[in-house]
Amino acid sequence: MKRNHPAMPEAQERTGINFDLSPQALARWNPSLAATDGEAENSINILDQIGMDFWTGEGTTAKRISAALRSIGADKNVTVNINSPGGSAIEGIAIYNLLRMHKGQVTVRILGMAASAASVIAMAGDEIQIARSAWLMVHNNFIAAYGNRNDFRDVADWLEPFDRAAADLYAERTGIEKDKIAELMDKETWIGGSDAVDNGWADCLLEPDKIGQSADGSQQSAIRRLDALLAKTGLPRSERKKLFQEIKSGTPSAAGDGTPAAAVTGTPGAALPFAIGSAASLSASLPGIFAR
Repeated sequence: MKRNHPAMPEAQERTGINFDLSPQALARWNPSLAATDGEAENSINILDQIGMDFWTGEGTTAKRISAALRSIGADKNVTVNINSPGGSAIEGIAIYNLLRMHKGQVTVRILGMAASAASVIAMAGDEIQIARSAWLMVHNNFIAAYGNRNDFRDVADWLEPFDRAAADLYAERTGIEKDKIAELMDKETWIGGSDAVDNGWADCLLEPDKIGQSADGSQQSAIRRLDALLAKTGLPRSERKKLFQEIKSGTPSAAGDGTPAAAVTGTPGAALPFAIGSAASLSASLPGIFAR
């Protein structure tokens, strides 16, 4: 049965603002999980971050989802498999609206994680199935930004409608009071499979035999774990991207003479468990991880 989902307000990207991934989501995410029938007819896989992924140059975008829906056909039922740590709220909202407007039945299956923007996308399902061991995560939008104090006041005002609209959507889906939803978002809340069903976030548990491991999952898991480690130090996403681009290309960093660089820190006392010298030396210490 088709649900009458509310529309979500869309917005344009803003200079100086990048939606980032929650370090907790990165640390918990297992990117090797996939649907055993993931290539089945009329299925769409959302198995990476929402928006452009600097690891692959791809990621899940509204443009890709729109093309997939056109290929399937406007009146056809569709299954959407999700295992994503989140990403761009703007792309997530656009994807939600595309699925909401699809005329056929939309079945969402949460295989491992639907965090942040991916949890918004999941709410577009006419039926939401979640694995017992999977997670939904809701929080206020997580960003990296730069500017002066006036810029940051403006950014906070710009972000507020996104959080408010997400709270409205979650409240409509679950029947939970909006004030309570806002509290859950304020403290970044993780909701397990059984609790998700019991509290209206999902309709039923997904059968375990519907979930398997992707062929390249071990390599992606290693890359993501390292990214999660860097994110926990407070290193901005742009700097993480630059570092790994250097590693993949073998281009020396500023400390390319091989002498250890200063430990990367984000909060007092936080440091990487290894010193970053040159990109080439770090690449050599992680054989095979960055091979394509």
